[in-house]
Amino acid sequence: MTQQYSKEFKVEAVRLSYEEGQGISQTARELSISKSALYRWRAEYGNNPEAAFPGKGNMRDKDAEISRLKRALKEAQMEAEILKKATAIFAKANK
Repeated sequence: MTQQYSKEFKVEAVRLSYEEGQGISQTARELSISKSALYRWRAEYGNNPEAAFPGKGNMRDKDAEISRLKRALKEAQMEAEILKKATAIFAKANK
């Protein structure tokens, strides 16, 4: 299972890697995280600090829309399955 880190932890890791002059390798080693994770966090934070690391309860607009569409698709698929079964039952009853 992948380790989950809080937004505060990620922001602090990014800050340390920049402001303390430690660099990626030293910061990653001290925090016991991978360098690749720290590179990703720095890129995400650098692109949009306010929206970085939204977490599960604070999805980006795109992610929220995808989640909503997946729920709608699942509901439509269940409705279609119910209609298929009902059609089969009525077809048998009318024979």
